Amino acid sequence: MLVITTRGLREPQTIATIVTVAWTLGLLAVTLSGLDRETRSAISQVAIIVTALVSTVLCCLRARRSSGRRARAWLLLGAAGFTGLTGNVLAAFTGAENVSELALLLALVIGVAALRSFPDRELKRPQVLRMLLDGVVVGGSVLFVSALVIFPALTTSNGGWDLTRVITIALPVMDAVLATFAVLLIMRSTGTDRVPLALVGLSFTMYAVADLTYAVVDSSVGFQFGTVADLGWVVGYALGGIAACHPAGAGPAQDAPATDGTEREGSAVAGTVVTFCLFIAAAVVQIQESLGAISGLAVALWFIVIGAVALRQISLVVTNERLRRRLEIRVQERTQELADLTRTTQLTLTSVGEGIYGVDPDGIVTFVNPAGARTLGMRSESLVGRHAHDELHAAREDGTPFPYSGCYIHEAVTQGVTINSEEDFYRRADGALVPVEVTASPVIDDGHVTGAVVVFRDVTQRREIDRMKSEFLSVISHELRTPLTSIKGAIGLVAGGATGEVAPESARLLGIAGGSVDRLTRLINDILEVERLGSGADPLELVDVPLEQVVRAAVDQTEALATQSGIALVVGDVPGTVNADVDRIVQTLVNLLGNAVKFTGTGGRVDVSARPAGMFFEVAVRDTGRGIPADRLESIFGRFEQVDSSDAREKGGTGLGLAISRGIVSRHGGRIWAESEPGVGSTFLFTLRSADAGADTADKPPSSTRVG
Repeated sequence: MLVITTRGLREPQTIATIVTVAWTLGLLAVTLSGLDRETRSAISQVAIIVTALVSTVLCCLRARRSSGRRARAWLLLGAAGFTGLTGNVLAAFTGAENVSELALLLALVIGVAALRSFPDRELKRPQVLRMLLDGVVVGGSVLFVSALVIFPALTTSNGGWDLTRVITIALPVMDAVLATFAVLLIMRSTGTDRVPLALVGLSFTMYAVADLTYAVVDSSVGFQFGTVADLGWVVGYALGGIAACHPAGAGPAQDAPATDGTEREGSAVAGTVVTFCLFIAAAVVQIQESLGAISGLAVALWFIVIGAVALRQISLVVTNERLRRRLEIRVQERTQELADLTRTTQLTLTSVGEGIYGVDPDGIVTFVNPAGARTLGMRSESLVGRHAHDELHAAREDGTPFPYSGCYIHEAVTQGVTINSEEDFYRRADGALVPVEVTASPVIDDGHVTGAVVVFRDVTQRREIDRMKSEFLSVISHELRTPLTSIKGAIGLVAGGATGEVAPESARLLGIAGGSVDRLTRLINDILEVERLGSGADPLELVDVPLEQVVRAAVDQTEALATQSGIALVVGDVPGTVNADVDRIVQTLVNLLGNAVKFTGTGGRVDVSARPAGMFFEVAVRDTGRGIPADRLESIFGRFEQVDSSDAREKGGTGLGLAISRGIVSRHGGRIWAESEPGVGSTFLFTLRSADAGADTADKPPSSTRVG
């Protein structure tokens, strides 16, 4: 067999198989012939030794032509064969049974290591455990029954546990473990590896069955070579040699993964069935040598027990395998769904034109979409792991940073509020400032805030348009004030009789003209006020003042209008001291109170109150009016915006009061927003920094709305 394979024939495994079959049939003929026992025994032992030697050499040659785990496996297989060969030689020529059996035990241990190394991919732990348990159940049953029926001398001996006795019991146990690993290897073999790995598994299985037969027969009636049982060792060694000759024995590239990206495995049910069948076959071989010493009832009982255990174990494996397959299908489906969802989310983040980034509860950036990275002139990965507020937000004009405690990100992750249309400046990688409009929303999982998502857009172009519009309005307003002053004066002179007595109808018309001039003048003044607030041209005069004093001043100015309209104006709890421009905040409150009275019916009520909110105080003006639709809660703070187009005709006003109020509050570093339930009433809220916190955010770029 060695000469044939080293000549490089095209199909060496075929030649090796033919030689093995002829060799086995020849030995079978010898064992069944009429030769005397000693002659048959000598021929059998020589045949075992020769077969073991050839198989060992072939395994070593295959190891030289392999690499990685496969080379190590063949080398261990050759070492196991050589160790077993040594034990056979010692048994045949020296009679040193203890040393021989110790060598055979070592060969079994090395064989287990070889079987463990053969798969090019790591075995799955549940599969290994399942096959081991099958081996323990069946092998343990065989060994237990054999010990009670065949090994009475070992189980009832009063002698100590000497080396001979330990080895005698250890050999069948190791054979059981070896056969279990061999069957596991058979079931693991797939694809091009199937033939050589299956041959290796069958090789060790035959060897284990022969060993078990030897142990049982030797302990009961004394084993002698020259019987059919010797074929187990010969065939076992020969199958290992055939596997080494197979072209696929070298295996795939070192530690190469499966070509389809998955790891296929054999059937767990088939593996269990094969395991039980092999051990039952081994038990039959063991018992057939001593049937005369065992009663028929004991034999029947033995097979009933083993058969029941086998059927029970197989049924459990079938059930578990079905459940596992179903679970795997569900897991795969769920994994695919999650992968599709993740891909869709990723595509959405990648495709959206607005900048989006996420932060954890500490304000650390967790992701940035490509549009956001482009706007900031940075790479997405360079922003991840940095503090969003410190990295992105522009500093004050004097270079000092705005405090994180007043940032919309901090409020989103600590208070769980959503900040809408916050205007800010972000710092690009090149140091340039980008005006942005921001929405910060908390991420809430099971009632706990786990971070926030911030959406921002570059509003440079919009700001330029607003600037041009503001300049236009400013010019027009200034140009209108001069002729309006002349018109107002001329109307006054005519109405006062400077040109003669005025008829009643003319006086009525002059009054209408004068009122229209007054309204137009107020409109122009409001426009100029908005422009001054937007440009910051009118500096704030900040002082520490009790908040209640400011509220009382605004209520005093509005109380007459409320009384005239039949509205109850109530001041609630107003604690604390704020750092503010008193006149500007009174102006803001007068605007809010005036609107509340204007849009609340007779008999209604307007409440003013305040409460602490961290470093701020939150002032609230609540009414019982008609309410505001949800889609108008933000737009009403724009210029010339009113809830309904008919309000200007029915209620009067220019639509600039809330825009002016927002500008004032923003200049103070606070925010203003509205909450409403149509038909129930509205609440306008704004924040002012407490006197204890100082004016850290005063004159900050305008901010806007949040939803709490």
